[in-house]
Amino acid sequence: MTLRWVWARFDDLGVHALHDALALRCKVFILEQGPYQDPDAADKQSYHLLGYDAAGALQACLRVVDPGVNYPEPSIGRVVAAREARGNGTGRALMQEGIARCHQVWPGQDIRISAQAHLQPFYGSLGFVAVSGEYLEDDIPHVEMLKSA
Repeated sequence: MTLRWVWARFDDLGVHALHDALALRCKVFILEQGPYQDPDAADKQSYHLLGYDAAGALQACLRVVDPGVNYPEPSIGRVVAAREARGNGTGRALMQEGIARCHQVWPGQDIRISAQAHLQPFYGSLGFVAVSGEYLEDDIPHVEMLKSA
């Protein structure tokens, strides 16, 4: 699946892109995985990466939180792919694009993530290494991972 990428700060997303991102995140993080507070204050201090298909439907998105907000490093989070976009490389393309954007904005800096524990092999294949044991975040097992610059 070929995606058209939109990379913007929160204030520059526009209401339609913001709605698209929050709707997709809600569909996956709230309806599929269980209730928790998805939009949070970190959204406003982040870049957002959105991947639209040829028909203009949002298929995947993530956010990159500025260094110093959640961690000393920039951190990738809220990584999500629509159900119909899973299993075809969309998630990998999304993460690769997000990592590339981090390197452009913050060259030479490590990137930190709080990964769902069952996705540790996926993130490991992208160069992230576990730097914590498992912990619960929103009642889901997670592990902190770091990708060295």
